[in-house]
Amino acid sequence: MNEGTNNQMPDVQGSSDTRQIAIDKVGIKDIKYPVQVKDRSGREQHTIANFNMYVNLPHNFKGTHMSRFVEILNEHEYEITVESFKNMLLEMLSRLEAESGHIEMSFCYFVIKFAPVSKVKSLMDYQVTFIGEITGNKPIITLKVVVPVTSLCPCSKKISSYGAHNQRSHVTVTAETNGFLWIEDIIDLVEKEASSELYGLLKRPDEKQVTEHAYENPKFVEDMVRDIATKLNKDNRVVSYSVESENFESIHNHSAYAMIQSNKS
Repeated sequence: MNEGTNNQMPDVQGSSDTRQIAIDKVGIKDIKYPVQVKDRSGREQHTIANFNMYVNLPHNFKGTHMSRFVEILNEHEYEITVESFKNMLLEMLSRLEAESGHIEMSFCYFVIKFAPVSKVKSLMDYQVTFIGEITGNKPIITLKVVVPVTSLCPCSKKISSYGAHNQRSHVTVTAETNGFLWIEDIIDLVEKEASSELYGLLKRPDEKQVTEHAYENPKFVEDMVRDIATKLNKDNRVVSYSVESENFESIHNHSAYAMIQSNKS
């Protein structure tokens, strides 16, 4: 089909709507696309991201042009990076003639870690999401990182003759920044405040060290979020944040949960 023929086809999405109801978000959800993410060591990780892309729709338009969201991704091809994320937001508003927009880019991020005693090398995976919001020409980028850690119960340690129950926990930090923040900066901060960090591979001497370290560093779910919030409060690069901790209890069939939100401006 040539361009002339295409221009003669009716634009149903662009036709008028008489219901007088605007739509806050309309677009595409859960589309996968390859991305490149630079890590703190200077290497580039090639991974697959899930994208959600939305714009607002005024009350007088019947629909948005869904194909344009995909065109934006395709035109970037394999060159979508964290640095180009803001540009994608601006481009989306321009191409879809919208006043506000929202993009989420979620991907698996890997960090090389060394076991504490044997120093054996392995990879740890973390779930990362970049969230972009834009109204007018002011994009706001938020970084969300889920960090798995170990938490050991202070109460269990105190009341037990020996041992203490511990569990794997997911700490989620969502931060809006006014300066550049590496993904690893968030990961390091969280792991230092947990009873123990996790590793992809441990030998027996490592397992002994990790177990004993957690025992000497017990943390309630409340301790975790407070300790992490204390560090975020001191970081001038962070404008606002939320920190959540979910402990997947080993002696209960439910999770323990705590959350702190703060706007530092």
